[in-house]
Amino acid sequence: MSLLDQLETVGSNKEGLLYGVPVSIKDNCGYKGHDSSCGVLLHLEQPVQEDAVLVQVLKKQGAIPFVKTNVPQGLLSYDCSNPMYGQTVNPHNLQKTSGGSSGGEGALIGGGGSLLGIGSDIGGSIRIPASFCGICGFKPTAGRLSLQGVRSICPGQKSVRGSPGPIARDVDSLALCMQALLCDHMFSLDPTVPPLPFNMQIYQSSKPLRIGYLECDGFQQPSPSMVRSVREVKALLEQAGHTFVPFQPLRIKEALYDLIVKGIFADGATTLKQNLAGGPTDPTIKHQIFPYNLPLWLKRILSFLLKPWLLITDACICMKALRGDWIPLCSLQDYIKDTIAHWRRCNIDVLLCPVIAPAYNLLYCAKNSTILSYTMLYNLLNFPAGVVPVTTVTKEDEEELKHYEGIYQDVYDKLFKEAVTGGEGLPVAVQCVALPWQEELCLRFMKEVEQLVKQSRK
Repeated sequence: MSLLDQLETVGSNKEGLLYGVPVSIKDNCGYKGHDSSCGVLLHLEQPVQEDAVLVQVLKKQGAIPFVKTNVPQGLLSYDCSNPMYGQTVNPHNLQKTSGGSSGGEGALIGGGGSLLGIGSDIGGSIRIPASFCGICGFKPTAGRLSLQGVRSICPGQKSVRGSPGPIARDVDSLALCMQALLCDHMFSLDPTVPPLPFNMQIYQSSKPLRIGYLECDGFQQPSPSMVRSVREVKALLEQAGHTFVPFQPLRIKEALYDLIVKGIFADGATTLKQNLAGGPTDPTIKHQIFPYNLPLWLKRILSFLLKPWLLITDACICMKALRGDWIPLCSLQDYIKDTIAHWRRCNIDVLLCPVIAPAYNLLYCAKNSTILSYTMLYNLLNFPAGVVPVTTVTKEDEEELKHYEGIYQDVYDKLFKEAVTGGEGLPVAVQCVALPWQEELCLRFMKEVEQLVKQSRK
């Protein structure tokens, strides 16, 4: 169906907030008559029978879904390649990845091919491609937007919750999309979503904020451009009258090893392996999935033998998670409660922190999962988070990167350095975070960052 034909079908919805706006949607977001392949052969040529709730709401608001975009094989990667559709590359540098798993959205919007897109995020899958491609992306609190019809490769996992969200070239477009989606039509189609309309008053507020900030989470040393982006934005916000408070995540190693990875792979990766069966393994994830196929007895032995190096090797993360052990949800609930109490003690409204940048050289994403602590933490906590592009990699950043050693000075620090090398001119973003259900406040903070950066460039 052409755009003009689709426009005819929404002709009665001229009052819709997104009337006539072409919208791209991520592969795993259901569109009637089309595949939601998740990058695996199992779902190829298996068209879904009904639009996802979000697609139904977009149409009701007058939007025109016009294309589905590429994802990595199995979705659980921050690269973007699969055996059916190949590698999606970065619009700013074809030797770099677009990020993932919403990498097709990042590349299309970053390259000017779409105004607005719908992605999904379980560990940074909206925020990382937005950062890599120089655009804005937003992950709401899980449950704020409907997930009905958005396919997961590991359904039923409750520890680290995924969330659909908008991707666009500016923050106002993200806010408009959220306003359009948070409507009676969505609340009616999916009664499990709390009926909380978009609060425009909070989004348009100009009240000074108390902002927590961090440059390094203490687990993986960020790139020089990541640190510089936070410092520069902090200076702009301070000049605008906002107050800053140092903030450090609690027990970050415990969060990554014992809660995030063991939560996602609570079944020992059995479901993921079943979905990947019957087809070739994409080169971008071979390093990542190698431990999944080892026998359980060997995983347990390797986990024990590698325990002394647990703090410095992400191979051990995989082994520990893939033993098939389970974690009590009360441990996760305690971690969230402790983090919110820490947030309250610091008396902050929002948090400014780094997001992975710049875009990686190809074939590096599967080799280093430790850097995902910068994004996955906020999926674990179920805090809304978004990214805003604020600068580009400079020659000085590249020179400083030559002296990068990392925190542990191990093979994974070396791999991260190699991955981001050669990034001069590539976009760099910052990440903005708020407490659960405070999407409007998070977007308001993102808008403030965006405006101040634009003013500083003038």
